[in-house]
Amino acid sequence: MTALSVNLNKVATLRNTRMLSIPSVTKAALICIKAGANGITVHPRPDERHIRANDVRELSEIVKSAKHVEFNIEGNPFHNLMPFVREIKPDQVTFVPDSQGQLTSDHGWRFPQDLERLRPLVQEALSLGVRVSLFMDAAPDQMHFVKELGAQRVELYTEPYAAAFLTPKRQSVLQSFITTGDKASEIGLGLNAGHDLNQANLTPLLRAIPQIEEVSIGHALIADALEIGYEGAVKAYLSCIQAARGGVN
Repeated sequence: MTALSVNLNKVATLRNTRMLSIPSVTKAALICIKAGANGITVHPRPDERHIRANDVRELSEIVKSAKHVEFNIEGNPFHNLMPFVREIKPDQVTFVPDSQGQLTSDHGWRFPQDLERLRPLVQEALSLGVRVSLFMDAAPDQMHFVKELGAQRVELYTEPYAAAFLTPKRQSVLQSFITTGDKASEIGLGLNAGHDLNQANLTPLLRAIPQIEEVSIGHALIADALEIGYEGAVKAYLSCIQAARGGVN
């Protein structure tokens, strides 16, 4: 089964619109884990416009107390990410090349341009016992650079797939992801995926790329949770994953 990691950034975004402690990020995590989520993801940015440093620490303790649940911290290792990696030692760190103040991540690392500056940070995270995943575009020729760096996984940036999902370009765009996934698997990289995945497009993606080990979903899942609750949303996405693996529509 592909693991479902719930990104809680949007819960923190809503909380931060008022000087209050609601909605609670930690309560959201507890409900999602109880509902069957396999992981919790956060992307703490330097301006703390959503996830704050204390959220990272509190969520780390919650995940540690839960069996078979992983904590994934994502972000730019050249900004504020590495202090969290050194302190928390999450199960997984996902390096994302976003700029400070960027609304959301919109592209993967570019090689060979980013190769040498990433190398020491990848090695440091590995030395701490943290699995390293790199946020990457669907580009098969880039996969061998990830392998050279020593990262264990790639997170496929799936916004182009989501944007093309209801258009005539859907199959051609999906094919680029399939080819990239095949290349990554061929050279021994694990596959994650994330960005703009939702209940409509998740199952087809997982059927096309069965090697995907983890999906990180935030915006759509939290939007669904506003209507059907955290538990209902988590179970709905787990059903999408089950449908892909069991062949049920």
